[in-house]
This record gives sequence, structure tokens and C-alpha cells, in this order.
Amino acid sequence: YMNSQPVRLGNSAYDQLQLDLYGAVLDAAYLSNKYGSPLDHDLWQNLRRILDWLSENWREEDEGMWEVQGGRQQFLSSKVLAWVALERAVRIARQRGLPAGEGRWIEQRDAIYWDVMENGWDPERGSFVQHYGGKALDASLLLMPLVKFVGPTDPRWLATLDKIQEELAYDSLVYRYNLEEAADTGFDGEEGTFSMCSFWLVECLTQAGRLEEARLALEKMFSYANHLGLYAEEIGSSGEALGNFPQAFTHLSLISAAVHLDAALG
Repeated sequence: YMNSQPVRLGNSAYDQLQLDLYGAVLDAAYLSNKYGSPLDHDLWQNLRRILDWLSENWREEDEGMWEVQGGRQQFLSSKVLAWVALERAVRIARQRGLPAGEGRWIEQRDAIYWDVMENGWDPERGSFVQHYGGKALDASLLLMPLVKFVGPTDPRWLATLDKIQEELAYDSLVYRYNLEEAADTGFDGEEGTFSMCSFWLVECLTQAGRLEEARLALEKMFSYANHLGLYAEEIGSSGEALGNFPQAFTHLSLISAAVHLDAALG
């Protein structure tokens, strides 16, 4: 496809540590329990084991959601999603009256919150950053208000949102990070903008009350779908589809952005 070389076989991410995935699992469990089928006993016991492990290991460095291959870091999005796992677990336990290590989970949930606020905020830059000790921005920070870690109009968050728009967004398209500033990915060359991140931006603008910006960004993104309304993982500088196609993550973020914007517009 488009003379893309070399062809890579397999995926070395299979043995990486990605702490963000536990947040995704527990958020899905929370939503399923709330809107779908209540969690059964065996599933809850499995989730408890995951949470006990996470309570012991969330301070570890990992490769993060972008599966970097240049070395582990204390990625902010990993910490935020670890917080999500513990926060959603506490909610489930309270709603259902399920047996839980709730006191410990609350303690670790709050520890993550303060850790992120102390180490993930760069006062000189005036924004949250990709990883502790770094200066780079990262589009995964857009998840912070979407998972309710910060309020969508929190001054720190709005400053970060503005920085992301200034430095990572090109019109409605959003890059994951600046390759020259971010953690070493282990790959050479350039990459396109990430469609999923573009829809995250739409939803963040919606939650911040910037509805006209959000509507315009979403309408522009519609022009990058193919004739069937499908999106690739990435969009190149000339509007070409790159990466996985079609990508489920992208379409899930599209649905979420559209639903929230529609509700906000009334």
C-alpha cells in the first residue's frame, strides 16, 4: 500500500507493560454493570485480583498506551487510567454492596491523583506533560476530562487544551505528540495525525463549552472518512488513509464525540 516499507511481522508490544489497559477494563466493567448485565461473582473476583495487583504496581514505569519501544517512562496517561481503574472499582463496590478492598483502593486512588497533580503538571510550561520530568505534550492527555480525572473547565486543564491545539493540532487533525520532543518511540520517520485523538479533541471542546469549535472540528473530520464512512487509524499530510483500516478505536471515539456534542447542542 503506497509503497510502505519495510513490512513488519508480529508486534513486540505483546510483552510490554501498559498500565492504561486496566483503566479501560474497569471502565468497561463499570459501564456494563450500570447499563448492561450486573457483574457476576467470578468476574468480580477476577477484577479484585487485578485491582490488588494494580494497587501494588501503579508506580512502575511502563511503555504506555502508544507502546513506545525506546524505554519505559512514568507516562501521565498510564497514571490517569490506573486512577480510573480504582475509581470505577470503588463505584461498583458501593453501588452493588460487593466485597472489596475498598479502603485500600481509595487510598491508592487518591495517591495517584496527588502524584499526577504534583509530577505531571509543569508550571513553567503551564500544562500537563506526556511523562514525569518531560516537557512534551501528548494527545493522550485529552483523556483527562473524558474519564473525569479533571473537570472539563479546570484552569489547568484548559491551559493544557489550548497548548495541545497550538502545538499538536493542525486544523481538526491531531498528532499524538511532537516526535522531536516526546519520549523515544524506537521508530524512525514520520507519522500521520491520529483520527482517534481528533475525536477526543472534539469531545474535550464540547465539555469545555466551546460548542462552535467542536462542531466545526467534527464536520471537518467527516470529510476524511471514505465513501462508506470509515476511518483509518491515521490521516496523512495529504489526507490519505494510513495505518489500521478501519480502526475500531477511532469509530468509538467518533460515536462518543458525536453523541456528546449532539446532546450539548440540544
